[in-house]
Amino acid sequence: MTKPKKMPKIKTVMTAFPHSVIKATSIQNAQKFMRQHHLHHLPVTEGDQVIGIISDRDIKLLLGPDFDYPSEKELTVEDAYMPNAYIVDLSTPLDLVLENMAKRHIGSAIVTRKKKLAGVFTHEDVCKSFASHLREQFPENGGNDAA
Repeated sequence: MTKPKKMPKIKTVMTAFPHSVIKATSIQNAQKFMRQHHLHHLPVTEGDQVIGIISDRDIKLLLGPDFDYPSEKELTVEDAYMPNAYIVDLSTPLDLVLENMAKRHIGSAIVTRKKKLAGVFTHEDVCKSFASHLREQFPENGGNDAA
């Protein structure tokens, strides 16, 4: 008899040890950092506590179409970040996280362990995880099937 599968926890598919930024960081530096590291979401911390998240979209909305006003040199992460980020514990079941992200129309969740930043889960992690799941469910047969 096969053992029933358990729902995976968010910790199995998140990006561990993510970068973060503090509120006082200039938008210019945050944007540069996100580009260098190919990030779309960046947790915002104060001390060792997660207080929100900033996305590349948040920055673009703040700057608007006129990139000279307001000056990105004068603005900080505090001007654009989302303080009510979706934060979950490492042990949260993956289906609940996905369901909540869909309901909230958001592209990321911050993952914590004992209220400290442990990971981030984004739309990219969702795609990687789903692709892996599909490969498990539908393994290639290795044949030379012709179309």
